[in-house]
Amino acid sequence: MRVTVLKQAKNGQKQQLESLELLLNRMTKETNEQSVSKFRYYLQNRSNESVNNMAAKLPQIIPCAEFENRGNEQIMKVYNGLVLLEIDSLISAEEAATLRNMIAEYPQTYVAMVGSSGKSVKFLVRFVRLDNSLPSAVEEVKLYHERAYQMAVRYYQGQLDYQITLKEPLLDRAFRFTYDPNLYFAPDALPMRMQQPTTKRIDVATKQENLSMEERLMKVMPSCNQNNVYALLFQNALSLAINEVGSDWREDIDGLFVKVANVSFKAGLPEEIVVKGLINHFERKPREAELRMMVNNVYLLAKGFASRSSLSAEQLMSLRTDEFMKRRYELRFNTQLCEVEYRERDSFVFSFQPVTNRVMNSMALNALSEGLQLWDRDVKRYVYSDRVKLFSPLEDFLLNLPSWDGVDRIGQMADCVPNDNLTWKDAFHRWFLCMVAHWQGADKNHANSTSPLLIGAQGYRKSTFCRSLIPPQLRMYYTDSIDFSRKRDAELFLNRFGLINIDEYDQITLSQQGFLKHILQKPVVNLRKPNQSSVEELRRYASFIGTSNHKDLLTDTSGSRRFICIDVTAPIQLLCPIDYSQLYAQAVDEIKMGKRYWFSLEEEQVMARNNNQFEQVSPVEQLFQQYFRIPQEGEVCEQLLAAEIYGRIQKRSSFKLSPTKMMHFGRILKKLGVPAKRVTRGFSYSVVEC
Repeated sequence: MRVTVLKQAKNGQKQQLESLELLLNRMTKETNEQSVSKFRYYLQNRSNESVNNMAAKLPQIIPCAEFENRGNEQIMKVYNGLVLLEIDSLISAEEAATLRNMIAEYPQTYVAMVGSSGKSVKFLVRFVRLDNSLPSAVEEVKLYHERAYQMAVRYYQGQLDYQITLKEPLLDRAFRFTYDPNLYFAPDALPMRMQQPTTKRIDVATKQENLSMEERLMKVMPSCNQNNVYALLFQNALSLAINEVGSDWREDIDGLFVKVANVSFKAGLPEEIVVKGLINHFERKPREAELRMMVNNVYLLAKGFASRSSLSAEQLMSLRTDEFMKRRYELRFNTQLCEVEYRERDSFVFSFQPVTNRVMNSMALNALSEGLQLWDRDVKRYVYSDRVKLFSPLEDFLLNLPSWDGVDRIGQMADCVPNDNLTWKDAFHRWFLCMVAHWQGADKNHANSTSPLLIGAQGYRKSTFCRSLIPPQLRMYYTDSIDFSRKRDAELFLNRFGLINIDEYDQITLSQQGFLKHILQKPVVNLRKPNQSSVEELRRYASFIGTSNHKDLLTDTSGSRRFICIDVTAPIQLLCPIDYSQLYAQAVDEIKMGKRYWFSLEEEQVMARNNNQFEQVSPVEQLFQQYFRIPQEGEVCEQLLAAEIYGRIQKRSSFKLSPTKMMHFGRILKKLGVPAKRVTRGFSYSVVEC
């Protein structure tokens, strides 16, 4: 059986097919470089940067299928029927080894090994259909593999005391090369049999736990330790005791202490927590022995331990709601989509979905089934509050990148575009850095107003190249459908998307050019959202890129410094696979080192000169050049207004020119560099009539 192996090379990532049996044999012996042992050492003792560098050196193994590169795509060649399961976050290497041996006892286990971190276990399970065959069509394989993953998780989860780490069952899911001298490999392992599914089905992996009130209270805030919960309970017990004793509590401090101990006992607080709370609050360290005896006597004589919470009904409801929502769901507010997203914990649904009314009603019903009086209005109040963390998908992607390995992958992407423009590679590099810098929010006063325009014949993969600049996990923040006639929607796109492709740029009308210039240089978005009364300022993320099949597409008479026009001379050959982590890590690292990501005035002038060949020559401009010319130095010429020149052209050519064209005629003369001077009637142009 052959599997796909990804290795780090000097010029990028290298992909090849290798025998799984030989790979497993190599994993039982440490290499001469001791790469796995060094990785485990750095993981335990060094910085994240060192860990990322060491991890990048370990090959990645895709066990599920054989992949090969065909043209610009990675194609699945053979499906192996192997399902990868893993259990992470173990305490020690010893625990990982014990768990590996436990998993190896099951007859369905094909491979079991300690992971590259030394504190995880990876294991493979074979699957076949009822007739011992495996699917070959890609869509059938995806359905089969997803259902097989769910079946394997349910089987092993029911046998083990450990929680299997749920990960989306992608066909290209990989694990890193590891070292395990006691690796388990059973070539004759009993395969799990399953018929070919025809539809997608979502199953929940594990049942939700029903917790008692005391157990809920200890899990009210998973991010906090147990002492924080005890501290809250003690403060409430103290407050109740003071209210019951009254304003004269200072006159009978011992009586107050007895009352606090009684309330704490009924609230279920441990005796030691009460003693420490009283000592710290009232500074009674010298009387600690007496205080301990007093609390101990109350706890010995009192009845009804944990029979009454010290929290008010409102506090209790708030804590229980918080605990329920965090235990059952992952919630986040997507700052680009401006909506709350959710994912149910311990389920096979790995992607976040928008929170709708149907979802909130389901949350309320799930809470009621656990005995929590949580209604739909309470769920809505929680979902749309600061209890839900903010999530910026583009920034989150950039923050979790590995360290850059030093290979110029941005330059490699630029080299994929065949062209004769000597400045393209540097210009693309600068534009790419600017796009990433604006995703990071590095410059909030300026926009990425420069846009590459790829111009070439149909079938040259221009749109494919534009789409391939965005990683697959961020493709929902890429679009090639923008309508400049719907201005509010177009402005919303500046916040909604990270990259906008103006596909078929030449379809933009002359009347939309002004708005396009406004959009390109707009640093923030100020508008009123639907169903809202106030104007809101939204952050701009979007950068622009464009494509066209025609060369004469620039119509702005004021210039074309905002575009990097490239004549694509042959079909674009994309890198395959594209190492997006390193591609964007390079941009982040270069920006961090202070590399300039904006275009200088000189660079803009060079782009404007290069763009002259792509400017559209209007009929009026052609007629002017036919009947008039710019005078040479010292030559006798006429001083005419634009309207006078326009009238002579119309008279000599017999063409009927519109008044609208006449309004823009002066701009055309300025663009052509016709000498002009200010007179009382406007601008007078120096021309020679041919």
